[in-house]
Amino acid sequence: MQDHPVLGQLALGYAPVIDRQRRVSALRLTVFPEPPGATPDAAALLTVLQSVWPAPAEPAKPRVVLNLAGESLLQATMAARPPRHLLLEMPAFIAAEPATAPLLLQLRKSGVTLGLKGVPRAPLPPELLACFQLCVLGPEEDRRAVIANEGSARNIETAQAGVSNVAEMEAAFSRGATHVTGWPWDAEPEPSAGRGSVPSDVGTVMDLINGVDREEPVGKLEPILRRDPTLAFRLMRYLNSPAFGLPVEVNSFGHALMLLGYKRLKRWLALLLVSSAKGANSQVQVFAAIRRGLLMEELAGDFGNAESRGEMFICGVFSMLPLLLQQPMAELLRSVPVPDAVQQALRGEGGPYGDYLQLVLAIESASHTDIREGWEKLMLGPAAVNRAILKALQSASELET
Repeated sequence: MQDHPVLGQLALGYAPVIDRQRRVSALRLTVFPEPPGATPDAAALLTVLQSVWPAPAEPAKPRVVLNLAGESLLQATMAARPPRHLLLEMPAFIAAEPATAPLLLQLRKSGVTLGLKGVPRAPLPPELLACFQLCVLGPEEDRRAVIANEGSARNIETAQAGVSNVAEMEAAFSRGATHVTGWPWDAEPEPSAGRGSVPSDVGTVMDLINGVDREEPVGKLEPILRRDPTLAFRLMRYLNSPAFGLPVEVNSFGHALMLLGYKRLKRWLALLLVSSAKGANSQVQVFAAIRRGLLMEELAGDFGNAESRGEMFICGVFSMLPLLLQQPMAELLRSVPVPDAVQQALRGEGGPYGDYLQLVLAIESASHTDIREGWEKLMLGPAAVNRAILKALQSASELET
């Protein structure tokens, strides 16, 4: 990922774009000028984003939806001509201005991918509506206000933004949305709702984590992994991914332990644990868990030693366990060994990692005020936080390739 002064001119938030199959089809990146009212270097921003998300070899649907919170930044970004694989949202009130029509047609001709954000006050002419591939609607907006008036607009996909729980997601799909964007989480299960048992593959990973925590020899750990060959394959895939950056290929659990040691290996077993969960919305939850872990680790920066970086990774990943495994956090913490500092953050008791986890949650919610408060509380600047966000998102993409 390219480093650039523009990273100090922004505040970033992100959320998944989820399709009807409950799969993550893209990432919606919200960009706030920092300080508010400023105009960051749009060309530099696009260069940095392309270093994180390079253009695919073959034409494909956009992987990133850019939600720019600032009209001057939007105008500058349009002038810089975003690449086709970065979809640029345009507010409906700007799209509806007569002076914007020639620009829309020019952007479409030059290959810029556009999305319409919100419902125009008056219907757009068919030739302008055809400039948009996606319409991103607010919670109270009706897709029929966009597509009902013109038959040609029925090809526009619609994404309901601001989804914050499963019921809202299902309601949006039932109203005809093709996508939603947000974090559709339900509340953590109550203690009485804990199922008391976990799927066999999850149990296998828990046994491995406990064995690694006790630093048992390879001879005791390898038979546990052999219970499920699929888990062994997935672990080797993670360890050999570009995101991990090992100089040699890992070919066995014993080899991994020799290269990494117990503490670093536990980090990747944490990732294997969350990715073993199954459920209707588990892919979105795993998407969040991976990015929380990587972002927590990156936020530790150069000031964190290897042990604290690993603990922060586990803290971010395990924060999603109650939803993934449908058990209360208190019960899970009795089954999975984690350091005291991680337990404090996961229980909501603060500790050395609590403020970092709260900053990550603010970034997920794309709350500019909370993001600024978070980095100020941790004495981090916007450049450091944004660098961590983009590195984490890039590493997550490499893991999932």
